[in-house]
Amino acid sequence: MALSRLEKAQVWLFKAVMGVFMMLFRVFSPRRPAVSDKKLPPVRNPLLFVSATQLAKKIRRKEVSSVEVVQAYIDRIQEVNPFLNAVIKDRFAAALQEAAQVDKLIEEETGGEEVLEDRLPLLGVPLSVKESFALQGMPQATGLISRQGVVSAVDAPPVALLKRAGAIPLGVTNTSELCMWCESHNHLHGITNNPYDLERIPGGSSGGEGSILAAAGAVIGIGSDIGGSIRMPCFFNGIFGHKTTPGVVSPENQYPPISGRQDEYLSTGPMCRYAEDLLPMLKIMAGPNAHMLPLNTKVDLKKLRFFTILHDGGSPVTYPVSKELMDIQKKVVERLEADLGVQVQEVRFPELRYSFQIWNTYMGLPDKDGKPPLPFTMLMGEPGRPVWPLWELLKWMMGKSEHTMAAIGLALLEMTHVSKPSAFIIQQKEKLQKEVEELLGTDGVFLYPSHPRVAPKHHHPLFRPFDFAYTGIINILGLPVTQCPLGLGEEGLPLGVQVVGGKLQDHLTLAVALYLEKTFGGWRDPGAN
Repeated sequence: MALSRLEKAQVWLFKAVMGVFMMLFRVFSPRRPAVSDKKLPPVRNPLLFVSATQLAKKIRRKEVSSVEVVQAYIDRIQEVNPFLNAVIKDRFAAALQEAAQVDKLIEEETGGEEVLEDRLPLLGVPLSVKESFALQGMPQATGLISRQGVVSAVDAPPVALLKRAGAIPLGVTNTSELCMWCESHNHLHGITNNPYDLERIPGGSSGGEGSILAAAGAVIGIGSDIGGSIRMPCFFNGIFGHKTTPGVVSPENQYPPISGRQDEYLSTGPMCRYAEDLLPMLKIMAGPNAHMLPLNTKVDLKKLRFFTILHDGGSPVTYPVSKELMDIQKKVVERLEADLGVQVQEVRFPELRYSFQIWNTYMGLPDKDGKPPLPFTMLMGEPGRPVWPLWELLKWMMGKSEHTMAAIGLALLEMTHVSKPSAFIIQQKEKLQKEVEELLGTDGVFLYPSHPRVAPKHHHPLFRPFDFAYTGIINILGLPVTQCPLGLGEEGLPLGVQVVGGKLQDHLTLAVALYLEKTFGGWRDPGAN
């Protein structure tokens, strides 16, 4: 069944509006200095090649001190952040003091290593935090100039749980404006670069996290995801990330706050360079809800049912998936079949053609009490009145707006929303939900492209604003998904794939991530020759 005339008109309008924005951007935006001849320095300190799980073990056994580890990461951040602009506020002095206290605690501990491992599994390990999460004493502006003076008085629950497990925050990282764009750029902290190519995006909204983790300036981090904000940065930067089943990890004390039915789609999860850190981080971050997931269940990959979906079926609003990304996904299928003796079935869902329309419709639905989500224009104007998108566009053209072109574009697109959701789109989502849940059950996973192409150049997503639908549709379906790196492509940029499981079956996708890391090599040093 095809889209209605109204829906076709909306798609055309979206494309036309974004096309105009891109032309305006090219005419009026300031030119960035060229960085094509600059390259990230390679990782030299061997401590930066050790997973968080193994670092914690070494610290507990006194093979290395927490101060040494924290200092190694501080040195690396100071070395690479001038290239990346990923860490926007550090707490290095406090982190070193906390590391010294950790070393003292270990010296005085009489219960042995096992006691420390059980009580403080991440003791002494450095951590980076997305700035949209409250971290006590640190800014939480989320890219808004009007929130420049906002400093968190508390910790967001998953941050508090990681700190309680012994992790030591080093600082907060950059995001897109209000966490609603796939490039981490705002007029408060500037633009963040991809460590593999400084002229390309690190993704968003957790792009600062993705960038500093891939550059070995952090070993573990924390992100949030309502349309791909963990998975796109992990894909573009060649690291691991997990979008948890919604409702498991607390969304409290993040900005912007969730409204409408967004609690059904938002997930908080771990980001890291080494797959073995995903599971212990998730156990900690889930806190009192950890019992909802069978994370202690051993997974036999040979007993899983595997499926692969190569593309969305030809959506008119997304870019076609590149050949190199389809080829690497096919290679994953070949390795799964050869190594595990399983049969990977290729499946197609026609409803995926409407992924963006489904995401856009459901993000705008009211909550159970009939209250609609907060308008984006209201969030942009916080703490004052809602912004006027057309006025902001005129101000931007004169270099006077405090907002990015991406944010202004989203505010303008919000004006095109119809009050009554499309019955056709609702039908497509419900049909897709039923088909996917029946396919996966409790022992199935499927592979799906993370994005139609590798990391784009800065601002190029304005050309193709709806490519995030490859990740966004998984949010609306409420499924857990692990983003896995698969080496580097023709241009030296990371390749990857989404591994999607059934609801509450997070342990399955995490187990597949361990296999893919072993098979394809996992993270690569972006500074290496």
